[in-house]
Amino acid sequence: MTNSALDYFTYIPVHGAPEAAAVVFAALAVILVVQSINTMAARWVYILVGTAIAESLGYVFRAICIDHASLGLFICMNLFLLLPPNALALFNYKAIGEVVRKSGIRSHRFWLRPRFIVWFYFASDIFSFLLQSTGASMTAQEDTADTGKWICIGGLAIQLAFLTSFSGIIIAVMRNPLYTVDKSPRDEDSRSAKRRVMMIMVVTTALLYVRSVYRLIEFIDGYGGKIYSAEWAFWGCF
Repeated sequence: MTNSALDYFTYIPVHGAPEAAAVVFAALAVILVVQSINTMAARWVYILVGTAIAESLGYVFRAICIDHASLGLFICMNLFLLLPPNALALFNYKAIGEVVRKSGIRSHRFWLRPRFIVWFYFASDIFSFLLQSTGASMTAQEDTADTGKWICIGGLAIQLAFLTSFSGIIIAVMRNPLYTVDKSPRDEDSRSAKRRVMMIMVVTTALLYVRSVYRLIEFIDGYGGKIYSAEWAFWGCF
C-alpha cells in the first residue's frame, strides 16, 4: 500500500512554500559561511551555519513528502525541522557566556559565571534535544505515537523552562553596564555594540520561546488536532 501525504499530515501540504524556504535557508547558510570566514569568527559561530543547513534539509524533505510520502522521509523532516532551534538556543547560551567571560567580572552569583552559563545550558539543551528527537521519531509510528508525543512534550517543556531562566540572565547582563561588548567598525562605541548584541539575544530568544510554545500546544492538541491540521499555523511559527 502506497502512503500519501494525507496519512502523515492530515492535509496535503502546498508546493512552493517548502521549496522556497529550503532555498532561503541554503542561501543563508552560504552567507553565514562567507561572513564567518571574512570576520575570522570563532568556531562556535558555525553553529548558525549548521542550523541553516538543517532547516534547509528539513524543508527539502517536506517538499519530497508531498508527492512521495514515506515514514523515513517524514521522520527526517520532523527531526530536521524540530531540532535546529535547540542549536540556535545553544548559540545564544555561548554568546552570552562569551560576553560575561570577556567582561572579566567575577560575580558572586553562580548563574552569572561564564562556565555555568555555557555548560549548564549546554547540558539542558542536549537533554531536551535527545528527548525531542526520540519523541519525534516515535510519533511517526502508530503503536508508539502516544508515547512519543508525551516524550516530545517533556522535551519542549524542559526547553521552555530553561529558556525562561536564561531570559533572566540576558536581562541581568543587559542592565549591568560592567558587562561590555567589543565594538566592531559598524558600531559607534562599545555601548552601541552591546545594545545591538543584546537586542539580537532578546529577539531570537523570544522567537524560540514562541516557537516552543507552538510546538508544545501542537503536541498536546495531538495528531489530527486543529493546530496540527492547519498548515497556516505551521508556516506561522516556522
